[in-house]
Amino acid sequence: MPTQSPQAAQTTQGNGNATVAGGRDGQHDFDFAHGSWKTHIRRLLHPLTGSNTWVELNGTVVVRNVWGGRANLEEIEADGPTGHFEGMTLFLYNPQSHQWSQTFASSDDGTLEQPSIGEFKQGRGELFDQETFNGRTILARGVWSDITPNSHRFEQAFSDDGGKTWEPNFVATLTRESQ
Repeated sequence: MPTQSPQAAQTTQGNGNATVAGGRDGQHDFDFAHGSWKTHIRRLLHPLTGSNTWVELNGTVVVRNVWGGRANLEEIEADGPTGHFEGMTLFLYNPQSHQWSQTFASSDDGTLEQPSIGEFKQGRGELFDQETFNGRTILARGVWSDITPNSHRFEQAFSDDGGKTWEPNFVATLTRESQ
């Protein structure tokens, strides 16, 4: 098997992150999200019940860089027919695994949820976790897609069949606010 020169190992790919020994350096995968955004959120009221009742919220998202890009702090505020929503998300990069964790907290209960873990491949981020929902163990998936300098999309989906099928329950489209 041919070996790669150190220069070849430094080539860029995906979101402009260099390939490093042991994997792709994804420490800047979430850099696209830094700044202030307007968001439109659709939230499924009763996931995994067959319900098709969605509510819509509009608000703002502010993301700031922490630890020189190895972490991000996201603050979300939105309003809709079900009231005011405030959330905070902490993203942490693990340089050994080349993966991100995402931990969410709602102002409703002030507790951190279980982290989702994953990475970006070809400009698309996918993070997963296993959690309890309505007394059942399910899989949860967060996907960042359609990333441009001024917009992106986030979708959360649940699976109660081991990942064979996924039901979206939270979809946010974000548009960068003018400077």
